[in-house]
Amino acid sequence: MTTHANTQIPARSSSGWLKKYYFTRFAVSALWVAAAFSVAKDVPTLAAVMLVAYPAWDALANFIDARRSGGLGGNKPQMLNLVVSVLTTVAVAAALGTSMNDVLLVFGIWAGISGIFQLATAVRRWSSAGAQWVMILSGAQSTLASVFMVGRAYGPDPAGIISVAPYAAFGAFYFLISAIWLTVADLRQGSPRAAE
Repeated sequence: MTTHANTQIPARSSSGWLKKYYFTRFAVSALWVAAAFSVAKDVPTLAAVMLVAYPAWDALANFIDARRSGGLGGNKPQMLNLVVSVLTTVAVAAALGTSMNDVLLVFGIWAGISGIFQLATAVRRWSSAGAQWVMILSGAQSTLASVFMVGRAYGPDPAGIISVAPYAAFGAFYFLISAIWLTVADLRQGSPRAAE
């Protein structure tokens, strides 16, 4: 969910930051999913806190990554993603006062919009950073998840944090693949130098 297109950051420096960023995003999402399935599904208060925290964390992560990648001004998709995630955080908090189906609806709308911005960021970053094909897939998957969550929000079945957890799990998976891809790419680039 970041952009390097209009920056002067060296490719090796960019790759180092992205690896840390993607591994961090994976770890946070994986812990969130684990907590959702193991504890939060039976503790409504914890589930509520986690549901608000998820888009808030996304906003913070986008802000940090954009700052490390040339600033928000040079990373319009991330800036817009940050704004949308902040608005989503507020909307989720408000929807918790009505119903979990409303919360799922908010998450569904956010997934679609955020997915588009993530895809745009990956496309802009393509020429200066690796593993962006994974982020493009992740952005596309978010738009599909959006359709699923919005449809379920209007369905007869009650929603809960477990309804959101698969979306977070897929996000964690894509971040992990991106981090591993960059790590392997760096090892391949470094091996000829090590042999000299």
